[in-house]
Amino acid sequence: KGTHRHLLAERPDIVISTPARLRTVLADGTLNVRDSLRCVTIDEADLMFTFGFEKDLEEVLKHFPPVHQSILCSATLEEDVVKLKQLILHNPVILKLEEPHLAVGNQLKHYQINAEEVDKAAILYTTLKLKLIQGKCIIFVKSVDRCYRLKLFLEQFGIRSCILNSELPIKIRCHTVNQFNQGVYDTIIASDEQMTDDPKLVKKKNAKKPSAKELLQQTEAESSVSRGIDFQCVSCVVNFDFPSDINSYIHRAGRTARGKNNGSVLSFVSVEEQDAKTRVEEFLQTLAGDAEFTMDHFSFNLDEVEAFRYRAKDAWRAITKISIREARIKELKMEIFNSEKLKSFFEENPRDFQTLRHDRPLHTVHVQEHMGDVPEYLVPPALKPMVDLMNAKRKQKLMERHAAAKKRRSKADDPLMV
Repeated sequence: KGTHRHLLAERPDIVISTPARLRTVLADGTLNVRDSLRCVTIDEADLMFTFGFEKDLEEVLKHFPPVHQSILCSATLEEDVVKLKQLILHNPVILKLEEPHLAVGNQLKHYQINAEEVDKAAILYTTLKLKLIQGKCIIFVKSVDRCYRLKLFLEQFGIRSCILNSELPIKIRCHTVNQFNQGVYDTIIASDEQMTDDPKLVKKKNAKKPSAKELLQQTEAESSVSRGIDFQCVSCVVNFDFPSDINSYIHRAGRTARGKNNGSVLSFVSVEEQDAKTRVEEFLQTLAGDAEFTMDHFSFNLDEVEAFRYRAKDAWRAITKISIREARIKELKMEIFNSEKLKSFFEENPRDFQTLRHDRPLHTVHVQEHMGDVPEYLVPPALKPMVDLMNAKRKQKLMERHAAAKKRRSKADDPLMV
């Protein structure tokens, strides 16, 4: 409070504040804008009432002069924004900034693979391990549980990935995205939670009004990874679970083919998801104009990699509900510890913060070392040169790791080095 008094005593030209804090400093006289206010800008206007700031805004407006300029910025024009507009604006001019829903033409390719639940994991494992998908990749699933199930599945084959979902602290999520953009990770598994997936979030008649904390948690879940986050240079988006509506597909696909970059969307489609896929195709047809549009079939013959399917099914069955729950708890503990306990340390040592990784194995499922290798007899003839190169690099890394461990042991055993 004393810091605010000192800063406001210098009569700044611009004040940035939350509605609740602004109400406090205006009420106690620390700040007086009745004669000096020229312009008010409210960002994220669609969230102001959602977060319970309605009364704060009404009180703040009492301290404003009758003549000033007001600007509302909002991603959507929902009912709350209309109420806020009526409260603050008079005769407003509305400026809509529109951009294309998706990249069109050859810049963004849409592919599909018809696959049931039991085959989705096998296909994903095969495409990642044989480098059929190259570059940075975001894999979308429909729930937080599916995030951890898929991470534990890929972990068994030595494929590292990190997770993004609404449970993780916001600072960790931002740090993960920044590192992904810098090329630290190649694969992110992201949950795209919807209100319909959680019955607690569905409005019921005569239900109690949710608290501000519950509203915040609900908005966190709705503001999922599929929208609003600036991923850079994403080569491919994989819909492991096909989105339930057109908007979700647009937001997911919009993570790739940004600017002048090319990109692709690969969707796994089960029989139950065919109707949703048809609706998406009909919408994409409207973007294509006169040209006939259909999702291209991803050229993938599962019969050629039948041995991969057996491996994948065993690994998928090894993941139990208990191992998923333990993985969620372990991940949250690690990330909260990194986010809170080490906050002051990382502020003093920013370089150490850059080394903090979010793709470490969770080890709640037994991992067999040999599963990370791809034997030659499993690989289709056309892809053998690529796999030989991958295995050579993996063996070199293991040899370097063993050499470093041996050096550490010899140093610990040498009394002159202690």
